[in-house]
Amino acid sequence: MTTQSLLPAAPSTRFGLPLICLLLTLAGCAGQGPYHEPDEPEWEPSRKPPAVQTPPPQQPRVTQPTQPQPPKQAPRMKAHPRFAPPPGGNCYWDTGLGVYVLEGQQNVFYRERVYYRWDNGWSYSNGPQGPWLPTDASGVPAGLGRRFH
Repeated sequence: MTTQSLLPAAPSTRFGLPLICLLLTLAGCAGQGPYHEPDEPEWEPSRKPPAVQTPPPQQPRVTQPTQPQPPKQAPRMKAHPRFAPPPGGNCYWDTGLGVYVLEGQQNVFYRERVYYRWDNGWSYSNGPQGPWLPTDASGVPAGLGRRFH
């Protein structure tokens, strides 16, 4: 019967003893908190709120009464690059309405070979003098339908 030792084999003496010393030193450092000088107070956040700088008081503004301004008109163009103007009529392209506005005729508009007229309701025609056929806002260009209702 052979007897075996229950203890593990001793580490090599060349590396064993220095390795054990190193491990014990590191284990001791890991168990402690950071080092503080005894004279050095621990850092605490400031309990005072930051100073708020207030601007110097300003003189009250004196405002002049303003006149009501007329609503801005959409830019006018003599012609549109895609839509041809009506034949033989003095007109301009209204970019806000998306149509030609005939000058000298009240609420008469033109776009793509159709004339539109607003007279407490919409009507349309193939010519600026009529005959006018009634329609609703869905039968006119969108800009006109939004402006007159």
